[in-house]
Amino acid sequence: MYSKYTWNRFQDGKRVVDFVLAFNGHLQNDEEADRKRKIFQENLIREGLEIEPETTQRIHFIKIHVPPEVVSRYCEHMKIMMPIVKLKDQENIITEEFSIGGSLVRFFRRPMFRFVIIDRDKFRKREYRLLHEYSREKCYLFDADAPDFFTPSIRIAVAHFILERARFGLEDEKYDIGLRKLLNDQVYLDAYPLHDGSPDLPELECQRTLLLEEWASVIRWIKHQPLDHIKEYFGVKIAMYFAWLGFYTHMLISASIVGLLCFFYGLLTFRENRISQEICQDNTTVMCPTCDAKCDYWMLNDACTYSHISHIFDNNFTIVFAVFMSIWATMYLELWKRYSSDIQHRWGVTDYCLLAEPPRPQYLARLKDTKKTFFNIVTGAQEPSPPFWTKKLPSMLYSYSIISLFIVLALSAVFGIVIYRMSLMTTRNIYGNPDDATTKLLLFSGTTAVINLMVSTVLNYAYDYVAVYMTDIEYRRTQSEYNESLNLKIYLFQFINYYSSIFYIAFIKGKFPGYPAKYNRILSFRQEECSQGGCLVELCIQLAIIMVGKQVIALILEIMLPFCWQKLKEFRSVLGLATEDADNKGPGGEQLICCNQWTKDFNLLSWHDRSLFEEYLKMIIQYGFITIFVVAFPLGPLFALLNNVFETRLDAKKFLLYYKRSVPRRVRDIGIWYNVMHVLGKIAVISSAFIIAFSSDFIPRLYYKYLLNEDRTEAGFVQHTLAVFNVSDFEEGAAPRFSKFTNVTQCRYQEYRNPPDHPDRPYKRPLFYWHMLALRLAFVVIYQNVVSFVQIVVAWAIPDVPGRLQDQIKREQYLMNEYIIKQEKRLTDRRKGGGGGVGRNGTLTRQQSSLDDYGTASLLEEEDGEAATIRVEEEKFGAPPRRRNAGGGQTTADINERFKECEIVTSRV
Repeated sequence: MYSKYTWNRFQDGKRVVDFVLAFNGHLQNDEEADRKRKIFQENLIREGLEIEPETTQRIHFIKIHVPPEVVSRYCEHMKIMMPIVKLKDQENIITEEFSIGGSLVRFFRRPMFRFVIIDRDKFRKREYRLLHEYSREKCYLFDADAPDFFTPSIRIAVAHFILERARFGLEDEKYDIGLRKLLNDQVYLDAYPLHDGSPDLPELECQRTLLLEEWASVIRWIKHQPLDHIKEYFGVKIAMYFAWLGFYTHMLISASIVGLLCFFYGLLTFRENRISQEICQDNTTVMCPTCDAKCDYWMLNDACTYSHISHIFDNNFTIVFAVFMSIWATMYLELWKRYSSDIQHRWGVTDYCLLAEPPRPQYLARLKDTKKTFFNIVTGAQEPSPPFWTKKLPSMLYSYSIISLFIVLALSAVFGIVIYRMSLMTTRNIYGNPDDATTKLLLFSGTTAVINLMVSTVLNYAYDYVAVYMTDIEYRRTQSEYNESLNLKIYLFQFINYYSSIFYIAFIKGKFPGYPAKYNRILSFRQEECSQGGCLVELCIQLAIIMVGKQVIALILEIMLPFCWQKLKEFRSVLGLATEDADNKGPGGEQLICCNQWTKDFNLLSWHDRSLFEEYLKMIIQYGFITIFVVAFPLGPLFALLNNVFETRLDAKKFLLYYKRSVPRRVRDIGIWYNVMHVLGKIAVISSAFIIAFSSDFIPRLYYKYLLNEDRTEAGFVQHTLAVFNVSDFEEGAAPRFSKFTNVTQCRYQEYRNPPDHPDRPYKRPLFYWHMLALRLAFVVIYQNVVSFVQIVVAWAIPDVPGRLQDQIKREQYLMNEYIIKQEKRLTDRRKGGGGGVGRNGTLTRQQSSLDDYGTASLLEEEDGEAATIRVEEEKFGAPPRRRNAGGGQTTADINERFKECEIVTSRV
């Protein structure tokens, strides 16, 4: 039986293991790796970390503990926001902003929606505390002696920060720095923080088990997410993802309801649709062949089923739904900014920016010999900077040139699929009745959608490797900048890969086919034509297969792949296949002894920078489907909602059960993905306008009903859209070789062209065609401007930050400043009255010390109102400072001793 005091601690049973390094301890003749590990671990000890090796198993572990003094020093350097002591009147800071909607929600919440509230007995609401950037100079602000002041996530973040910047080589070896390089060189097998318990041992009460039972369980799908507890366990970055995913899922409810109304409207009215009735009742109209030579004539009423299905998705409600979704996309983004502003303030990342983030070790290593620097306005320090013309610009040009080449390759693959679709028209007679509706729907739309899905999946793997390599050669200062550059590259490719075939169906297919006397051809193949029902049905099928199929596959793989990989890794570790040969067995035995948390976590999947990116990418691809092409597939938001309900819980279970614990990272928002969704919203307006104007019959029906038909009805519209062709005018090789029809002199095709007996312009465009084209373009312009104006009004009407939060921030700043002024005044009075020493509130009255961004300790000595500044240089951040006299004989050892005294009396505040 293991207790929480031995499961994840050092052998003394007191110090908690904050981070673990794992390596194969029985590999022979690997002196270079041993040398690097020795230097690296010695540097960790110099930084103040405490390490303890675990060598009783085949896999050796280096357990790392971060002492409080190291956490305190690095929290100040990393500028982490920490909760301050409880201030007077802080209970009156939080006020509810009055609104009718908010009042109604609060009125109905308790009796009607209690079942969605998380269990507050298990997830207790923490007492609200103001946050301030941690500073040892202002230790009177913080209760640093409290046992839970520095949380496990902060200790993990500090440990990882030191590991990423510790050297393992000589000073002149500029690339021998950081844990990432050691992992790439297989010096260490893995490095990871520990989960705080194991679900296999229910007697160990831990946050992980609680989150698994109350958050990650699918049966809790209707419950709210405990975001604050997720943030404490995983950090801000992962918690922000789940906050956004939950908000996005809730916003999909309204879109799904309107989409269902559009679908049911078409379903209830398709039998009364005048156009479908005309098609189904027409048994005399002979249509021209849809391919050369091998295709026969066909009857118009063969498209009866097709026209009914088309009406379900292309009806009078469609334009209302398109306008709603355009406004919905704007409201969603604006409301997310408003919602996230509260989260940012609560988690202390409102003022966090990329300039405050420390540079990547790889970036600093590449610029070690660079003389050019720039002044960081946030940190106030000089940092190395790559020359723009000789390094930065060439690397960017080279990177994006290769990316553009792969995008062209993806477009070429789409072009190949288009040629495949065209070739099907000449060979489809071997599949049975070429005019059968089932053949048209399944053979053409189904097979091409499946092929497109397979090709896009294969191209993804090749492109991912290239995108990572191209981003590595760029000069990206921080890890966030690196990740955003990589995310943008991959998304550009994914955009082309997933959407290009859909864009083809929506905007190109059937728009320029020509006519039987002169077809437009590509590589001798006739261009595809839309059926009598239009291209919207095929577009709907394409969307359903790619979107829904992708989601179903992803949900299945969401748990299956991590589970299988984790079991495979565990199986290989047990058999000794992971790190040693059959003839090289160590004294530790053949398997890992799973008796503690670090050995149990070793078999979990490793967390990496791309892990969360994949989750964002799936959702953003889905967002593009339900905004850009939602006109053709009104059920898209519903399928997205159903998918996301399970996606949230399965992601949570995957992160908790199958992955090692991630390193907590700070972010201000969801990063580049917000900008991507903003651009997608603009594209969606243009796309919806063109789909309605050119892919549906909305404009032609209006034009015919109100300008051409005196009865102001749609009677005769079908015949109006069909041009007449004389079969004697077929171009060579286009006429059917064998036909079951006899005495056919004329056939009809879907175009606006003059009849063959026109006196001046046979088969040319009539005048009303150009009038209709002008109306289509006018509709696009009017629709885009009207919807864009409404979007601007909506964005203006919804402030980014609630007024309540703005008032709260001002009140907090006032109380904070008042408290600091009061404490500083008390310190000043003590200096004047009793000289130096340590005050009752735990601050230094004569000497103060802090560390700047480059490891320089600053000593300030105040005496009789006059300040003298002494700079003490350190060879490395965190290393013991050199001893140097400070005026009257004070040394850095004396100053460090004062800091210890300061920390002891902090609890007296």
